[in-house]
Amino acid sequence: MITRDPTAFLEFARRCDTGFGQATARAAFLVSPEGFARAEQSAVDNRYMADATRFDPERALSQHRQLQRSLSAELPVFCFPGDADTPDAVFPNNIFATVPGRLIIGRMRHPVRQREAGRSDIRGFFSGLLGYTELDLSQQPHVCELTGAMVIDRARGLGFCGLSERCDPTGAALMHDAFGLRATLMFDLAPGEYHTNVVLAVLSGRAALIAPQGFAQAAAAEAIARLYGAGAVVLQAAEHEGFVANAIAVSPGSVWMSARAESVLSVPSRQALSSAGFEVLSVALDAIETGGGSLRCCVAEVF
Repeated sequence: MITRDPTAFLEFARRCDTGFGQATARAAFLVSPEGFARAEQSAVDNRYMADATRFDPERALSQHRQLQRSLSAELPVFCFPGDADTPDAVFPNNIFATVPGRLIIGRMRHPVRQREAGRSDIRGFFSGLLGYTELDLSQQPHVCELTGAMVIDRARGLGFCGLSERCDPTGAALMHDAFGLRATLMFDLAPGEYHTNVVLAVLSGRAALIAPQGFAQAAAAEAIARLYGAGAVVLQAAEHEGFVANAIAVSPGSVWMSARAESVLSVPSRQALSSAGFEVLSVALDAIETGGGSLRCCVAEVF
């Protein structure tokens, strides 16, 4: 099923058990922020991006190394080098994603990011070393920025796809098929939002961080909250703006977010996460966040 109807989606999704797939990744990879700078093309539709004077490449490199060290305590994490010709490459989850045995390559909106899809080292690692097949969506015309636009409940095989300049309905359908999902709910993001993973995170199939301010229609956010029940954590405006929803569970018992996000995490939200079985862990990423994304955007999952 792929639908814009929240009621129909909820009815279907409630019948989906959590045995569809592995809830969290078995490894992850990053791309280091060499050449990290403001990409003017990306800034056109990313309101979270800072002005050029606030970019600090050396601090970004240091924080990125700490991110890799921190996440490595939970799962294997490897890192590919960045490139000044692709200043947004520090957010590889928009370009590369996986399901077991398959590498998926997305179609980016902006040419500065489309260059990333051609990286032979990342493609070769998965095809040549791991033996993954390749599903390349980068050459077709419909924008589909992978796990930036599509938040996935891997345990249930469900997708939540926010439509914006970064993903159109055909792109959503292509991703639905590429990820082999049972059902996908499509909905419009609120004006000014560019990616779903800034307003929604699904954590190990048990909980969801939901920023309703980022949804154009309340019904979509409400349906997701009803699906996760007591595990639904509805965020306040300050939490939304502070990247709390740009979080990830890389193991069943923890949720990782930036130090900025944790600093604005409300007591009720923290308590709800604890009740759902999650410890909140964080790492400073303020230098990375000038690029308009936070911790989740940096992590490409390997299933």
